[in-house]
Amino acid sequence: PSRRSATLRLRRLKRSELPLETVAMARFLIGCTLVHDVKGTRLAGRIVETEAYLQGDAASHAYKGRTGRNPSMFLRRGHAYVYISYGVWPMLNISSEEVGVGEAVLIRALEPLEGVDAMRRGADDRLVDIARGPGRLARAMHISLADDGADLCGPGPLFLATPLRLAGQIGVSTRIGITKDAH
Repeated sequence: PSRRSATLRLRRLKRSELPLETVAMARFLIGCTLVHDVKGTRLAGRIVETEAYLQGDAASHAYKGRTGRNPSMFLRRGHAYVYISYGVWPMLNISSEEVGVGEAVLIRALEPLEGVDAMRRGADDRLVDIARGPGRLARAMHISLADDGADLCGPGPLFLATPLRLAGQIGVSTRIGITKDAH
């Protein structure tokens, strides 16, 4: 029997709805819903923090061009670029430009909405901590390197959906944990 809940009424985002400019995409994604259907359970969260990585950005994985690690970053907008940070943490990025342009948006934090029990790693996990930070987010959403290259606007189990409510005012700050081109 499926444990999938039908509490959220979600519509997958169409690629044509995604802005074709990385900073605009980073702002657009705030409030959107990230969904991952895993083993009969729907995991869903509201995107609350993003980070843009542009061409010429020394902190970007595409700074030196296409490599064996980053080809998904060069896919057309709306594809997952997943890599492992510090040898442990999967990080979910979303490609944000035309094919061949290596730019992406890192999804830094989510507000868990559905499948919270499946997102938790321990009984004492506070709701606010489950998907706080990109590594925890990927762990909570059961995202791994196997999801690298997934079309988040396509029919797969990992996808972007419309916001459930409008986002409030969006703050802008320097990037966290970055020393090169932190602005």
